[in-house]
Amino acid sequence: MGLGLTVGFLGVLVLFHAAYSTIQYRALLKITEEEFSGPPLNVVVELFIGLVICIWASLTLPGKFLSIHSDSDENRIVSLPDNLDFMIFNHRRKVFPLEMDMKLNH
Repeated sequence: MGLGLTVGFLGVLVLFHAAYSTIQYRALLKITEEEFSGPPLNVVVELFIGLVICIWASLTLPGKFLSIHSDSDENRIVSLPDNLDFMIFNHRRKVFPLEMDMKLNH
């Protein structure tokens, strides 16, 4: 986890440096009174490298995938309580006013 986090931090630093370089380039163009047509090629390459580094770090940081066993009782998402008398179902029905239901029925 330490290597992935360090590489991700490095990727973010590269992206911030590319943004800072673009801001400096625009300030230089304002001083020389030239029109901004886009960032220089070295900034675009730096952005691409930072993007690749960040994507690699985000894919390696979470860890290994675990297999799913469908027959395991621990993998059940829905578990109902023993006493079904006190179950409450909240849904979006109560958001709509009654007048709207009457318009839909006719």
